[in-house]
Amino acid sequence: MIETSSRDAAITASGKARAASHRSGQSDRLRFAVDTGGTFTDLIVADAAGTLRMHKAATTPSDPVKGVIDVMRVAADAAGQPLSEYLERGEILVHGTTHAINAIITGRTAKTAFLTTKGHPDTLVFREGGRQDSFNFTVPYPAPFISKALTFELEERIMADGTVRDPLDEARAVTLLEQVAASGAESIAVCLLWSIVNPAHELAFGRLIERHLPAMPYTLSHQINPSIREYRRAMSTALDASLKPIMGRYMNGLDGRLREAGFHGRLLVVTSQGGVMDAIDVARAPVHLINSGPSMAPVGAKAYNPGGGAGTLIVGDTGGTTFDVSLVRNGRIPRTRETWLGKPLSSHMTGMPSVDTKSIGAGGGSIAWVDAGGLLHVGPISAGAVPGPAAYGRGGTRPTVTDAAIALGHIDPAHFLGGRMQLDRAAAEAAIRREVADPLGQTVEIAAAAILELATEHMVQAILDITVNQGIDPTEAAFVAGGGAAGLNCVAIGRRLGCETVFVPETGAALAASGALISDLAAHHQAMFHATSADFDIDGVNAILDELEARCRAFQEKTGPDAEFVGIDWTTEARYPDQAWEIEVPLRRSRFGSDQDVEELVSDFHRTHEEIFAISDPGSPIETIGWNATIRCRIGSPLPGRIEAGDTGAALASRPVYFAATGWVDAEVHRFEALPVDLEIEGPAIVESSFTSVVVDPGASARRDATGTLIIIVRS
Repeated sequence: MIETSSRDAAITASGKARAASHRSGQSDRLRFAVDTGGTFTDLIVADAAGTLRMHKAATTPSDPVKGVIDVMRVAADAAGQPLSEYLERGEILVHGTTHAINAIITGRTAKTAFLTTKGHPDTLVFREGGRQDSFNFTVPYPAPFISKALTFELEERIMADGTVRDPLDEARAVTLLEQVAASGAESIAVCLLWSIVNPAHELAFGRLIERHLPAMPYTLSHQINPSIREYRRAMSTALDASLKPIMGRYMNGLDGRLREAGFHGRLLVVTSQGGVMDAIDVARAPVHLINSGPSMAPVGAKAYNPGGGAGTLIVGDTGGTTFDVSLVRNGRIPRTRETWLGKPLSSHMTGMPSVDTKSIGAGGGSIAWVDAGGLLHVGPISAGAVPGPAAYGRGGTRPTVTDAAIALGHIDPAHFLGGRMQLDRAAAEAAIRREVADPLGQTVEIAAAAILELATEHMVQAILDITVNQGIDPTEAAFVAGGGAAGLNCVAIGRRLGCETVFVPETGAALAASGALISDLAAHHQAMFHATSADFDIDGVNAILDELEARCRAFQEKTGPDAEFVGIDWTTEARYPDQAWEIEVPLRRSRFGSDQDVEELVSDFHRTHEEIFAISDPGSPIETIGWNATIRCRIGSPLPGRIEAGDTGAALASRPVYFAATGWVDAEVHRFEALPVDLEIEGPAIVESSFTSVVVDPGASARRDATGTLIIIVRS
C-alpha cells in the first residue's frame, strides 16, 4: 500500500478536537495489544506518555481467551494493581488471534452448505493448483472444502455482461433451503456465476434465507470477495460462512470474559490485511482473520526501520511453533491473493487479499529427531505450550530448538521470562543426548549446534521462497528479527542470506503485538471492472472508484469518526493481454482525469512487472481487471513507543557459550534495556532481556540506536 495525496486524506476539526479532549482527560489510560501464539501469548501495554511494557504468559490451547486473561494478570501484578482495576484503565485492546486458522486446520469449522449455479457444482472440487510432484499419483488430491453431499445447485444464470439468462426459480430455491436444513448444515455459502457483475440473484437468495431460515448464518460471494476467479471467490465465501458460528462464539466469549474481568474499552481485532477492525464487525466477516497474527509483524518492522534507511526489509517472526516471514518493500507491505491453507498447489487457497507471509513449522518449540536412516530433522512437529520443551518441566521429553539453545548457553535458564520461569538445563541436555546426540554418535553440544543450524536452514529456505518469487535479492535487504526465539539465530540467518545488517527491535520479542499497537483501523474494498489501456474507459473506471470511495467514507463515518488521520490507498490488478495472472499496481491518484494519467498507470505497471519478474514489455498495452481501495483510520500514534530504560551502569556479566566455529568461549552478556546508545559490542556476546536472547556471533558487532533497535553488522 502507498500513502495517498493530501486530498485523499482528511480529518474534521471537530473530530480532532474530540480526540484531543478525550486523550487529555484520560492521562492514566492504557492501550493493550495481545498476540496469541502457539506457545506464548504476548502483551504490549502503552501508557499515555508512550512508555511500553512487555509481558508474556503461556498460551492455553484449549482455551485461548484464558491465555489473554492470564497475560493481563501478569501485567496487572507487575503494575501492583488488582486485575479489575488495571483493566478498567484500558482504552483499547487490539487482539491478534490464530483461532480462525486453527479451526480450519483442525476441521472444527461449522458444517456448511454450498449453493451455486446449476451445472457448476464442482468449483471446489476442481479448485486451482495441482501437485507439487506432478507425476506422483500416489498422492491424492485434497477433498473439497465442502463435500458434494452439501453442495446444492440453484436454477438461475446471469451472463458475463450482467444480463439475466435464466431467472432465479424462487420456488425451487425454497425447496433447496428445506434440503439444506434437513442436511444439518450450520451455515450457508452462496456463490453464483457472475454475481460480481449483477448480484441480484445472490441478494434475492439471501432474502429467502432470512425469511425461511432466519437463524442461519450465510455469506454472499459478491459481498465478501468480488473477484473474477470463480474458485477463489467460492473458497473465500465457503471459508467465511464456515467460520461465522465458531468465530462469533469466540468473539462474544472474548468480549464477555474481558468485560467480566474489568475491561470496558474498545475491542479491536487484527485482520489479514494488516489493519484492525472492531470485533463485532470482524465476527460478521471472519475470513479476514485467517492470517490475523502474522500480518502485524511487518507493520511493526516498518515502524522500527531506523530512519527508513533500508529499502527492503525481510521480516522473520520466530515463535514457539512457527517461523513467519514477510516483507517491507520500499515502505510498502506486499499483499497476495495466493494464500494457501497448507502446502502450495496441493491444498486450498483463501482467495482473499492478505499480507504476503510464508509460515513453516520451525520455532523455538520445534522438535528435533533422528530418523531410521540416521538423518537429523527439526520440526514441523512442535512441543507447543503443552507439554513444551524438555527444559520447561511440564512433561515434555523430546528436545526442541529452545532446549538446544539452553544447552549451548544461549539462553540463561535462571533468567527466562525475567526469572518467573526456571528452566531445567539438565533436562534439556538429557533429551538432546538421548534423542539426537547418542543416535548420531556426537556430543551434546555438537548435536545442539546441529539442531540450530538445521532450523536456520529451514528458515533461510522460507525466506528465499518469498524473496526470489518477488525478484528480491536478499543480499540487498536487511533482516528484521522478531519473536521470542528470533535472536538465537538471527545473525546466522543474516550471514546465510548475505545480508549486511540485522535489526532486532527492542519490542522484537513481541513484534506482532507491537505492530498491532500502532496499526490503523482499516477496511479493504474491491470491485471488478475490465479496462484496457488501448481503449481506456475513464468514465467507467472513475465510476467504480467513486463507488469504492463512498464505501470507504461510510466505514470512516461508522468506525473512525474521531480518527487523527484518514488515508485511502488505491491499487489496481493489471496484466498484459492474454496473461494468466494479474499483479497489484499502486495508483498515483484516486481518479483518472486525462490520457496522461493512463500513461502513468501503464508505466507503473511495466516497472512493477520488471521488479517482480525481472522482465517487462514496455511496448505492450495492459488490461486492468480489479480495483481496490483500502481506507486507514489512525486512532493512535503511528510510531512505536519506547521500553522503559534500565540501569545503564549495570555491571557486565559473562558466561560460557558454544559456537560451532569456536567451541566453548566466554561471551559478554548485556541487558538489552540497559544498553547505552551507540555502545559498540563485539561478538561473541549475548544481549538479553526478560523475553529474548540475542546471540551476537563471533565476527559480528552490534550497537543500539536511538529508537532502541539493536543494529547488528553481520560480517562473515
